[in-house]
Amino acid sequence: MTDTKTSIPDDEWRIIVGNVPLVSVDLVIEHDDGVILGKRENEPAKGEWFVPGGTVLKNEPRTDAVHRVADEELGESVVIDDCLGTYEHFYEAAAAEGVDSKHYLATGYRCHFERNDPDIVGDEQHSALRVVRPPFDKFHPYVERYFDAL
Repeated sequence: MTDTKTSIPDDEWRIIVGNVPLVSVDLVIEHDDGVILGKRENEPAKGEWFVPGGTVLKNEPRTDAVHRVADEELGESVVIDDCLGTYEHFYEAAAAEGVDSKHYLATGYRCHFERNDPDIVGDEQHSALRVVRPPFDKFHPYVERYFDAL
């Protein structure tokens, strides 16, 4: 069951980000013989091409978070094919004011879109979306770890 509260006040979020790792999911969505990446508009990894992802909410199973993130960030439903494992991500930047780093425990999920011809729309976190195909160019090291796991 998902907690209906999705927004944490900024002052509380700063305390959380500044003191504990965040549990998150990353979606490695296979589409058109490649993987969907979004160009990030916010920290961490601002300006990088990265897989869609998000923080798991209290009382939300990780697989439910995968479906919520796909809907929120891409406007489409996904089918989970495989769990790629849990990875630690350490960043030297955070979007929380006064916090200089961010630590995630991110579980990666290999997915595909539920519909064959999805109408993918981005959200405010991404300036662009694209499909990248192997052989993969140089991307953020955390994205490359997901590519290696495929």
